[in-house]
Amino acid sequence: MGDGAEATPGATVDVHYLGVEFASGDEFDSSWNRGQSINFPLRSLIAGWQQGIPGMKVGGRRKLVVPPHLAYGPAGSGHRLSGQTLIFVIDLLGVS
Repeated sequence: MGDGAEATPGATVDVHYLGVEFASGDEFDSSWNRGQSINFPLRSLIAGWQQGIPGMKVGGRRKLVVPPHLAYGPAGSGHRLSGQTLIFVIDLLGVS
């Protein structure tokens, strides 16, 4: 659940995350594997993260299942993950 500051829609967040394709279970990205968290404004992220992270508290973990229309759009949209339902496990490390 976390017990720190709460992420708001306009916040900049510091997170560790893992992303996998729902259909195959294949991992496509992991900040843990890179050994470095990611810090960015929520406004610059896919809609699934913009909707799924607000309300989290620092120290918390959340699993998001993001359908294509909230991720990278329908198949053929130009991104390698377009048309895919994606699963993310996100640890919220900080909020500013």
